[in-house]
Amino acid sequence: MTMNLRQMEVFRAVMLTGGVGGAAELLHVSQPAVSKVLAQAQRQLGFALFERVKGRLVPTPEGQALHAEVEALWRGVERVRDAARTLSSPRSGTLRVAVSASLAPFLVPRALALLAERFPGLQARMEILIAPILVDALLEQSADVAVALLPNEHPNLVRVRGYHCGFACVAPPGHRLAKKRTVTTADLVGERVIGSPPDTPYGQALLRAYGKEAGTLEVNFHVRSATSACWQAQAGVGVAVVDRAAVAGPTFTHLAVRPFQTRERLPVAVLRNRYRPPSLVQEAFCDAFDAVWKEEMRD
Repeated sequence: MTMNLRQMEVFRAVMLTGGVGGAAELLHVSQPAVSKVLAQAQRQLGFALFERVKGRLVPTPEGQALHAEVEALWRGVERVRDAARTLSSPRSGTLRVAVSASLAPFLVPRALALLAERFPGLQARMEILIAPILVDALLEQSADVAVALLPNEHPNLVRVRGYHCGFACVAPPGHRLAKKRTVTTADLVGERVIGSPPDTPYGQALLRAYGKEAGTLEVNFHVRSATSACWQAQAGVGVAVVDRAAVAGPTFTHLAVRPFQTRERLPVAVLRNRYRPPSLVQEAFCDAFDAVWKEEMRD
């Protein structure tokens, strides 16, 4: 029979310290425990590892030969332990994030900033994608995690976190709507409204947010994303109703941002591939995004 790893550790400790007492202190165990493991190892091996000479443990020739092999093996064991410690508390890692446009200006970058503080050697890539391509990126494994507004469902994706996002009205600072604390659909009547194509999920959500008065609005400018609507509003094209995620943080400092009164909410989800277990870095990103959302998007 051969020695197990614990027996090798005890044998090595006795060789290093020259006795049972020193080995017990090194391993933080009792002396009887060391003696028991050592005796068990010798019985299994069928030969003595030490002999007592004038009260001291002296390795036998067989013990000396075995020690050389144990030392060589132990260097490998230490490398495994070092690798395990590094993996459990990494300082670096890679992350590929796919995001919807509304989440790209501030919320996801802020989460990445928090992540970089924890993992100084982090290498990250963020890519803005529309919902169907975002799903494909996860399925094809070109993205590790995705943060999606109005996410598409797929049986091979897991929703790690889920949120609900309200709406805000954006207008130039000197605009009359900037004087209001809350904007309603009735307040938009007579304004040039920047909207989204009604045949898109976002455009349909806007129509639901406008409510029964949607038909009274002058929506002559259409964009595909809330960030594009904000750019146009900032340039003076008109006013817009957008999801609050798009105007989170100090993203559009030259716009007046006011809550828009509606019960409509947009789903936001953090997604991953069901068949790819998350790494520590990916899990840490999900936690970071959760913290950012709760800080920036609280009602």
